[in-house]
Amino acid sequence: MENEIDLIKGCRAGDEAARQRLYTLYAKRMLAICYRYTGDIDAANDVLHDAFIKIFTKFSFRGESSLFTWISKVMVSQALDYLRREKRNSQWLLYEEQLPDIPEFSQSESDLSEEQLMLFVAELPAGCRTVFNLYVFEEKSHKEIAALLGIKEHSSTSQLYRAKYLLAKRIKVFKRNEERK
Repeated sequence: MENEIDLIKGCRAGDEAARQRLYTLYAKRMLAICYRYTGDIDAANDVLHDAFIKIFTKFSFRGESSLFTWISKVMVSQALDYLRREKRNSQWLLYEEQLPDIPEFSQSESDLSEEQLMLFVAELPAGCRTVFNLYVFEEKSHKEIAALLGIKEHSSTSQLYRAKYLLAKRIKVFKRNEERK
């Protein structure tokens, strides 16, 4: 396979073979990112394809990060645009009531495959899932998340706490059911 610089030059020049190689190289990992945000495989595929169209229409990679990082940022941006269009984040719930403490895990309970964990993340309510992804995977601060999503910083912290609580609860139930099998 050619090196990344040649691939970038080819994509900038509109070379279809270079675009196909780029898509083949990154599509599977990018689909996982899109799915983390949308929680729906059909929507994730739509976001993936829209993002690659955006990438190929205006290949604006400047080399300030790795190509993978740049493509990932385009995917996240496209996923957030999708969620805004679909108004999936418009139901920001403020959890002012005191939530129970997040359950503690034993070593056997915390032993969960990455694939299973990603499925649990996809099951989270849209607001919790979006904040969780931005905080955990994109390493955004609550202030940055609030600005990105047009919410209050407190709502971001509340959504993250709620996401952790729901994930912990879901993992406990899953592990209990696995032990019974």
